[in-house]
Order: sequence, then structure tokens, then C-alpha cells
Amino acid sequence: MHVPGGGYVVLVLLIALFGAIALKYARRLATVARVLRRGERAPGECVRVESEPYNRSDATRHFFAFSTADGTRVEFEDLASWSTDEGTPVTVTYDPRDPQGTATVAGRGTWSPVLQALALTLGCGLAALGFTILLCYEAFGSFGGG
Repeated sequence: MHVPGGGYVVLVLLIALFGAIALKYARRLATVARVLRRGERAPGECVRVESEPYNRSDATRHFFAFSTADGTRVEFEDLASWSTDEGTPVTVTYDPRDPQGTATVAGRGTWSPVLQALALTLGCGLAALGFTILLCYEAFGSFGGG
């Protein structure tokens, strides 16, 4: 069964999905860049690594913990390299006004969260742009004068 305009709906949904993911990681990238320039540093460690269903090697979540200057223990999830295991010591950088929302393990020797956020922002942004171009092509015809 053919639904008129169904292809447009799918393209709009793909644009919204990839655009939202790109925006999420662009905001995270901006936060990490700000915290790396002006944030506080504290020793921390990887407290847990969770595998996604079916134990896919590319789908792990890394959780880290550290104590702020006033002694508050903060646990957060961040992007990390595949070689990061439970118990790995890290240096955490954070904004003291919002340690939970700004903490990152990015820094000297561990740029993985920055590079991964940048790759996700660019990749999803390009996907959204590509689907937008395809939607315009489908809706308005060829772009050339022909």
C-alpha cells in the first residue's frame, strides 16, 4: 500500500532525529571545551563499564566518579576509549557550579570524549544536511536548470 507523501514524512523524521542528535553532541562539545579551559580538576576513576545487549564490543557505557573540592562524590557517564576499564584512574575536569552536568574525563592524554563528541556532531549534522537536500530534491525536483 502506497501512502501519498509517506516518503516526505520519513525524510522529515530522519532530519529531526539526526538534527537532534547533532545538537545534543554539539552542546556537549561546547560544555567540554568550556570546562577544559576554565574548569576545576580532580582525581577520579572509572567505576563501572556496562555492555549493551548482545555484548557488542562497540556499545559500552563508561561511568566515572570523583569528589569535588567540598567532598561531594559525583558519578557521571562520559565517552571513553575502548581501553578504559573499571578501576582506571582518570583526571576529571568540571565546573564547580554544576559538577554533575559538566564533568568530563577529557584532558591531557584522554581526548577521546572531545573527539567522539566532535565526530558525532559532524556525522549526524552531515546526515541531517544530506536528508534535507534529498527532501528538497524530492519535493522541488532537480536543482539544475534543465
